[in-house]
Amino acid sequence: MLINYTTKELDLMARLMRAEALSDGNLAMLMVGNVIVNRALATCDVFKNRTSLYNIIYQNPGGFSGVNSSLFQSSSTTNEKNLAKRCLKGEYFHPATHALWFYNPGNNVSCANTWYNQQLSGRYKSHCFYMPDSGVCPEIR
Repeated sequence: MLINYTTKELDLMARLMRAEALSDGNLAMLMVGNVIVNRALATCDVFKNRTSLYNIIYQNPGGFSGVNSSLFQSSSTTNEKNLAKRCLKGEYFHPATHALWFYNPGNNVSCANTWYNQQLSGRYKSHCFYMPDSGVCPEIR
């Protein structure tokens, strides 16, 4: 296990993965899970002193907009929890492997080259993923 978590935090993570990426499928939800895990592992940038998944999920500022989605409100499914567990066990999926940020720029809109001063690592369907420069956040590189 990469991160210690409670049953409640597993549910929150699974719900956030759904809220952020359900429309792009399981692989996109796994990539969002990678970003959540990376933020929990990171000791750089605005993620310093974040000691739990709960703190990462509800971080403000710099948190996830999905917590305001109606998709975040209901309990997670078994499938969604299993996807979250895969990320928590260390499975990574490019382009989110080293990413700390992502966003959905909208249909037929290109990804920005940088986001929060981080480089574009790639796009999967409607999500653009961003990672810090090498050496900036060694916990996730």
